[in-house]
Amino acid sequence: MDLKSIISYQTAEYGSIKVKLGEIMDQRGITRNRLRTLTGVKYDVIDRYYKGQNVSLADLDFLAKCCYVLDCSISDLLEYQAPENTEPPDSV
Repeated sequence: MDLKSIISYQTAEYGSIKVKLGEIMDQRGITRNRLRTLTGVKYDVIDRYYKGQNVSLADLDFLAKCCYVLDCSISDLLEYQAPENTEPPDSV
């Protein structure tokens, strides 16, 4: 198995995680206020995930609640986006 070291790389070099909660909510016609009511999670937390902004650490409890309420899987809410560069980092 080829492992890659990320010690000396920036986010643009190893990719990122895209939060797709807003897309799923829009597809299902559920508002942020409705999700707040159904999950009991504060509006500002839902809004942050809905917009996919300022989410540096995933709240697994919140994501589990979203999966339950929205009847979806975690892969519907989160997506790995590979880096745009074509040159892979050094393998370990």
